[in-house]
Amino acid sequence: MKTFNHLYEQIFQFENLLLAAKKATHGKSLRSDVLSFNYRLEESLVKLQEELSTGSYRPGPYRAFYIFDPKKRMISAAPFRDRVVHHALCNVVEPLFDRRFICDSYANRLGKGTHRCIRRLQSFMRKGRYVLKFDITKYFPSIDHEILKAEIRHFISDPQALWLMDLLIDNSNTQEFVRHYFQGDSLFTPLERRCGLPIGNQTSQFFANVYLNSLDHYIKEVLGCRYYVRYVDDVAIVGGDLGTLWHILAKIKMQLEKYRLKLNENKSQIRPVEKGIAFLGQVIFPQYRLLSEKNVKKFARKMKGFSSDFHNGNISWQKMNASVQSWLGHAKQANSFFLRKSIFGRFAFQVHHVSSDKTNFLAPRVL
Repeated sequence: MKTFNHLYEQIFQFENLLLAAKKATHGKSLRSDVLSFNYRLEESLVKLQEELSTGSYRPGPYRAFYIFDPKKRMISAAPFRDRVVHHALCNVVEPLFDRRFICDSYANRLGKGTHRCIRRLQSFMRKGRYVLKFDITKYFPSIDHEILKAEIRHFISDPQALWLMDLLIDNSNTQEFVRHYFQGDSLFTPLERRCGLPIGNQTSQFFANVYLNSLDHYIKEVLGCRYYVRYVDDVAIVGGDLGTLWHILAKIKMQLEKYRLKLNENKSQIRPVEKGIAFLGQVIFPQYRLLSEKNVKKFARKMKGFSSDFHNGNISWQKMNASVQSWLGHAKQANSFFLRKSIFGRFAFQVHHVSSDKTNFLAPRVL
């Protein structure tokens, strides 16, 4: 298999670092650490370039916090200058890996995304009788550093580029401990192997695709699953025979163990396509799609909170409307016209104009 060399100098070229800084700034331009870095942008990038070129670069500590969306997850935020390095690395190496990825891997790839994945699965569901869905238990906390580095070395041979990727992997902050045992493990093996990538990093999203690339090829080429899609660790396969799909699932479970990953048994299911399957926030049928009940309830709760916060002056119209429009972008991909009318019909937002002493009632544009 061809491996790529002479990559490292491309990573710390000034033009690449400048592009990386622009990408890292997107959507975060008013944050204090971003403003501080960009205030002396050229000076900041030259210093970063010098550290990378001499091998003296060292990542800083993460800032960790939790979100509940819908379950508790730890998000790790790297210092801004490190996020610039993450983008600079991905600018160079990600396109090389992308050529080796299968077409139907849809997460964090140019021209892909959740909605393309959903539409692709729906088209597959018109060609089979059953759909298998599964995911991986605690995927990001379970990613084994040693195995990940070995997977990277199947593609990359540049020692300096490997040094940088190893440095970023090794600098991962402590993630949720996952006590998985596999054949040949001793009692202390889960404690001895470093696992877990920080959710929130550009590099983590990229490494997550690299880690499961071999599984993609195994499922497509060895198991012969033609109608297969993956988004991070959410997987769906369409087939014509129920027994064959259960056999495929058993094979996949054994293959996952080679990467020290566990199938989420509670969320693995096979359903007739005409009964639909919940996948990536929608319930997909061969001829139409609905929003999942969980997604609708979550957004309705958010709108209730927005209503209270807006009337109390705790959130601006612009910020609230940006969040609403983001959800609408997802909702409009499904058959949800009357659902959207129902949800937004419950809410009105009172805006008082001091200059004209006039009060208007507004609702987000939904149609």
